[in-house]
Formats: sequence, structure tokens, C-alpha cells
Amino acid sequence: VAAFEEAFAKRHGTKYALATTSCTTALHLALLAVGVQPGDRVIVPSYTWVATANAVEYCSGVPVFCDSNPETYNLDPASVRSKIRECIAGGIYPKAIVAVHLFGLCAEMDAILEIANEYGMKVIEDAACAVGAAYKDKPAGSIGDVGCFSFHPRKIITTGEGGMCTTDKEDIAKLINCLRNHGASISEEQRHNSNQPFLMPDFNLLGFNYRMTDLQGAVGRVQLGRLDQLIAERRQWAEYYRRELADIDWLITPVIPQKCQHSWQAIVCRVDEEKAPVKCIEIMDYLHRKGISTRPGTHAVHLLGYYSQKYGLRAEDYPVAYELYATTMALPLHNRMKSDDYQRVVAALKEL
Repeated sequence: VAAFEEAFAKRHGTKYALATTSCTTALHLALLAVGVQPGDRVIVPSYTWVATANAVEYCSGVPVFCDSNPETYNLDPASVRSKIRECIAGGIYPKAIVAVHLFGLCAEMDAILEIANEYGMKVIEDAACAVGAAYKDKPAGSIGDVGCFSFHPRKIITTGEGGMCTTDKEDIAKLINCLRNHGASISEEQRHNSNQPFLMPDFNLLGFNYRMTDLQGAVGRVQLGRLDQLIAERRQWAEYYRRELADIDWLITPVIPQKCQHSWQAIVCRVDEEKAPVKCIEIMDYLHRKGISTRPGTHAVHLLGYYSQKYGLRAEDYPVAYELYATTMALPLHNRMKSDDYQRVVAALKEL
């Protein structure tokens, strides 16, 4: 694990990398490490995987949902600023912003950091999908206070399950290291390498067992060595999709701002249902019957039962997130696909 962490930190341009059991636990640790306490408000996008908001709930914080940019699908800085002002008008200053780099495309980090600095907030990068991605040549995970990555099987590199926190801040790294190891005052490695390895550590914090195993770390080291090759292959076929599908006027392929280097964990397209022959969900059903797997890009979290019921949220509260959930479709894109597979997907869409 230590060797995997060292290599990961070097690749992503940070001083520290700390492996965890998942990106969800990495987010939990990151939020605690930047000081999120019960009742604290944390800005999160509504259009994201549920774990982004769940991690705030684990801290007994309150997720404050924001809407998305309809072109990039990422957090809309204007919505972020609006929600912060609403909180402040009610006498509450939010503690942190979780900027999600959806599908491998970095969020608008300049604007988000400017807002965070203006209001004295911490920034956590939910880079679950963004291993190897970059914003203005800065690797994902090196831009905010803490970055959080996933090595789930659907991600570009995998350890089966697993995650990673990255940071340049020594105090945050030390706290995450402590919290992931039951709250122990020193790590097992430090204890075993000391002059008195028989002494047990003290436990001054309530911690968790969020440590990655060495078996996973060994897999991760090999996977990380293949990262650039895997991204290059994905980029090649993502560009193929964008080129070959450009003449379908109802299918909107991803927009990539010039300042971003996409890592293509997924290629998520949007269906213009006013022009399309049928609705997005019917297109996915049509492809499914042809043996082609798709799915919506991700959740509109404010519509999920737990959050809609707890916070009294409605679809129209975050209209862009709702529309993206209803009209986006992830096409097959992974490193075991062959050229015939990609041609088959394109042919099926053109046939429709």
C-alpha cells in the first residue's frame, strides 16, 4: 500500500496520498479532516452519484444541493454562489464545497476556488471518476484541499474496491491517516519500526477501519503503471464516437473545455427529446434489446427517496440536474472493447 500511495501521489502531483477502502470512505475522511461537524452545511451537486451526499450525512452534516452546467454536467458556480448566499442570509456559513469531476472531466475549479476563498470554505475534489484527468495541466486531486479517488471496477484503474485521498497539507494528511486506522495515535508501521514495538498506541479520536489491504495495493501499483495507456485508448474511442455520431442531430456528445484533459471514465451523451424519435429511456431499452448496455449518466440525488423525503425536495428545485438524469445516456466505453464493438454501437444509433 505504501508503494502504491507513493506512486499515486507522484502521478497526481501531491505530497501525500492515503489509500482507503473506497472513494466513499475517502470522502468521509476528507470531510472530517477539513473540519465538517454535525450541522455544518456542505455544498454538493445534485447531479452526482449518491455517495457524494451520503458522505456529508455520515458526518451529521447537511448537504446543500446545487444545480449543474447543462453543457459539462459539472457543478454550476453560479448555483454554488446563490446557495451560499441563501445559507448566509439564514445566519449559516457553509463549511466546504465538494466539486465532483463527473465522468473524468474536471469541474470549473478556478471559479469554485474563487468562491471558496471569498467565503473561507474548504474545497474537496470528488475525483472518483477522474484518475489521470487534469485542469489547466494540474492533475485532478491536486487543486483543492483534498482529492478523493475511486478504484471501483467501473473506474479506469481498479483494485476491486478501494479509494485514495490526496493532499498537499501535512495536517490533513496526518488526520486522515489517524482516522482511517481506528484513530490510533501512531500507525502500525510506526509502532513496529520503533524501539518499543510492543507498546500499544493511544486512541484519542474515534476513528474507522478504512485501510486498504496490501493485496489491493499490489494490484493498484500495476494498474497505475498502465494508466496513461488506458486513458489513451479511451480517448481514441471517445473521439471516434464524437466523430461518427456528429450527424445525429438529436444526440449531443460531450463538450470538453480547452483547459481540461478528460480521462474518459465514461462517455455520457444527452438526448434532445424534442428532436429524437423516442425518449431517452426508450432509446436505452432499444439498445438493451440489441445487447448493448447503457445507463443514465448518474443520479439527480435530490429525487432519491432518502433526500427528497428528508429535505422536502422536488424535481423542479434543480431543473438542470433533473433534465440531465432524464435525458443522458452513457455509451459503452472500456478497455476490453474492440473496434467491431464500437462500430456496432454507432450502427445501432444510426439505424434508430
